[in-house]
Amino acid sequence: MKDIGRRKFIGRAALAGIGMAAAATISGGCKRKEILPVEGLPPVLKAAPKGRKLKAGLVGAGGRGTGAAINFISAGPDLEIVAVADVFQDKVDAFCKRFESFGLPIPPENRFTGFDGYKKLMAIDDIDVVILATPPKFRPEHFLEAVTMKKHVFMEKPVAVDSNGIRTILATAKKAEALGLNVVTGTQRRHQEDYIETYKKVAEGAIGRIVAAKAWWNQDHVWFRLREPGWNDMEYMIRNWNNFIWLSGDHILDTHVHNIDVVNWFTGKHPVSAIGYGGRHRRVTGDQYDFFSIDFDYGNGVFSHSMCRQIDGCANGTGELVVGTEGYTNCQNTIWNLDGKVIWKFEYPKDENGNSTNSVAVSPYIQEHMHLVWAIRTGNYVNEAEQTAISTLTAIMGRTAAYTGKMISWDEILKMDMNLGPSKIEFGPVDMKFEPPVPGLPVQI
Repeated sequence: MKDIGRRKFIGRAALAGIGMAAAATISGGCKRKEILPVEGLPPVLKAAPKGRKLKAGLVGAGGRGTGAAINFISAGPDLEIVAVADVFQDKVDAFCKRFESFGLPIPPENRFTGFDGYKKLMAIDDIDVVILATPPKFRPEHFLEAVTMKKHVFMEKPVAVDSNGIRTILATAKKAEALGLNVVTGTQRRHQEDYIETYKKVAEGAIGRIVAAKAWWNQDHVWFRLREPGWNDMEYMIRNWNNFIWLSGDHILDTHVHNIDVVNWFTGKHPVSAIGYGGRHRRVTGDQYDFFSIDFDYGNGVFSHSMCRQIDGCANGTGELVVGTEGYTNCQNTIWNLDGKVIWKFEYPKDENGNSTNSVAVSPYIQEHMHLVWAIRTGNYVNEAEQTAISTLTAIMGRTAAYTGKMISWDEILKMDMNLGPSKIEFGPVDMKFEPPVPGLPVQI
């Protein structure tokens, strides 16, 4: 389950259960009990509960946004996408064509483009939920607008790319709480049944006191776009957003934040400082690094080694490991004692032949939307914005340590005046240099 990508098209089969308790999302027809939340943990559901129809608008119609929209309507009955906004017309058109093929057309008057399209979408009175899936640079202002317009929110991680954005997220989270607006984020491991059950065991003392951890996300280089004729500076960067620091936050935020978040979750805290390094050797566009290696100090002698790499032809893998005084765990499904003997293992559903499916019954990408709908319809309030902001800031702290070559403290990164990107966001030329950071030299971050 660790390498599931939202960019994979779920297909018509996943939509077959819409309005029928999302039965198509459950593998092998296996019957699994719903698990209600324990001490703030998300519920593990077979489908979101019935209730009044919820209408959602999508902001950011790329591959990730399209996947999130499909996940939302797959979460349970009476869920509908009624509006879409993206800076590019072709993205809006592709999204609408996809949904029309499902027999779920988006009204023409609810299709918006441009940098202000999100405001027009959020001004629609009967929209209950907004899904935020643009490049993360824009997440803080979009989240603020959504809460100001009194919408429930699902927002993708990371939730910002710089310290200024994190402070906006934290302030908006408090505003959402005061208004009773539910917020769920795309940290799907926190909604994944095997991770949740493993966490419970660790919280009950299965590995003793936590003394160390490590986290990693090593993979081939992901997608990039070469500049096409007619694209101005801003258009090129946004179409190639995954490769520019100011738009994506670098891949330590865009992907590795998942693993960092798991370590924060299991330890119950964030690091007090970070020191590390990284570098760039193989990328052909943008200004990001190819790799990071960060040592996070969680205090009281507890450290986590965090590494991520995007280089073709290398050893790959994604995961987490937390070590305690009495054992250790991969955080997902297994706990060992200090001698390496398995003392607990999560039991996955079985297929019709009695063999383990080796996967949870409901995809965590759908489970997180079930959680949001459940919270809205049952009144069990949820707001994950702050915890995801903390994990995002943890990644920003590690990134800044690597870029500068300096040790960065939590207090320092939280207060830092860091606002990445051009001062004015508009199509046209951009008077900025995008040089990869060099440790030991002054950098404007």
